[in-house]
Amino acid sequence: MLKPRHECGVFAIYGHPEAAMLTYYGLFALQHRGQESAGIVTSDGGGGAFRVHRGMGLVSQVFGAQELEWLRGWQAIGHVRYSTTGSSTIRNAQPFCVETGRGQIAVAHNGNLVNAAALRCELEEEGSIFQTTADSEIVLHLLARVPRRQNPLHCLRRLDGAFSLVIMGDEEILGVRDPYGFRPLVLGRLEGAWVLASETCAFDLIGAEFVREVEAGEVVIIDKEGIRSEFPFERRQKAFCIFEHVYFARPDSRLGGICVKQARVEMGRELARQHPADADVVIPVPDSGIYAALGYADELKMEFDMAFVRNHYIGRTFLQPTQRMRDLDVRVKLNLIEEVVKGRRVVVVDDSIVRGTTARARVVNLRKAGAKEVHVRISCPPHRFSCYYGIDFPDPEKLLANKMSEEEICRFLEADSIGYLDIERMVRATGGGREDFCLACFNGEYPVRYDAGFDKHIMERQRKRDGLLGGKSCQQQLKLE
Repeated sequence: MLKPRHECGVFAIYGHPEAAMLTYYGLFALQHRGQESAGIVTSDGGGGAFRVHRGMGLVSQVFGAQELEWLRGWQAIGHVRYSTTGSSTIRNAQPFCVETGRGQIAVAHNGNLVNAAALRCELEEEGSIFQTTADSEIVLHLLARVPRRQNPLHCLRRLDGAFSLVIMGDEEILGVRDPYGFRPLVLGRLEGAWVLASETCAFDLIGAEFVREVEAGEVVIIDKEGIRSEFPFERRQKAFCIFEHVYFARPDSRLGGICVKQARVEMGRELARQHPADADVVIPVPDSGIYAALGYADELKMEFDMAFVRNHYIGRTFLQPTQRMRDLDVRVKLNLIEEVVKGRRVVVVDDSIVRGTTARARVVNLRKAGAKEVHVRISCPPHRFSCYYGIDFPDPEKLLANKMSEEEICRFLEADSIGYLDIERMVRATGGGREDFCLACFNGEYPVRYDAGFDKHIMERQRKRDGLLGGKSCQQQLKLE
């Protein structure tokens, strides 16, 4: 099973003399949300130049004592990234910074803009020069173009899709959450300073007190006068990504007032009620399957044990050139304790199956280790549709459940049985209602329209303009076609 890529993580703090160090630790807590790059921008206010340090790799690889000492200031924003829009290069590492007629601006973004290609094309036609291929840079250009006499927040109404943003100006920090509330953003307090983060686990690490979630469609403005809110967006039906509960968020975070760990245990219980198995032992796929497996085993009064041992030092892996190397890659990530499964009927619990190749190898390895039966249980419904809101699910053609029935998937995995948790039971496990969540990757009901063909069309024209297409703009090319 190829796991979906995480999204990104954002962090911000206003009014603390150790802003850079606290941001560094906040990003550590959010490292699970992005491992390609990390960055911090700081300022001491008064119009002084922003201090910026970004790099490729983990937080611990990008920042050392020297970098943190240089990043002086009492306000800061930070970012950890996985690329969903834009390639994985240093120029796309965030936060992005720019100097404008309104002063300096820095932006860090979690999410995905569904109208990014159209906005970028329009801005370039009007003279904007982009330095990156990430959709997040569009926010900077929109803010930079707002006349001084106008409220700069109104330009954010042009954004469509998923965006939780932290924005730093010369003397203020803003937290912005899209009107659907796709991605999490929380507000905290630390020794008189205000803190924003993607998840509450970042507050736990630095000792900050959780105050509340930033509401869907809210802009929180923090400056020397204190904190206030504006709601510049039209009200929309809430569409929080339920996959945060299933997989992305850390189990020690709270989302919507619900402990993520407890939601996953309840998903396991619901899974046991829907798809019980006559077996001897329940084993999880670590780390994301552990709590669902605990709930499953407890509900059926079955033995729980850890048969897979995860190598926590592997990091991201690359595409392997041979089948033998791909097989070895599976063992590098998860090794198997044969004594736990030999001669036994096994239930293996995981959070999701995307392509299915790794899940199949895992079942084969269990049989080689002597398991008499292997029953696969998944704590969410089958993934049949792409995500356009910040999770890097592949094209539908590459999703196993889009091509096969559950019976066919079971045969492909070489399992004795397979059971997916259905949508209603998954939602019930969170304590929320179906109307609270985006479920598009399961049911294809997208809260925000996204024309992938149009998006690809425009981006292709941008790459080719002033080149193969004889210098014609992307808008001119669209008119011609």
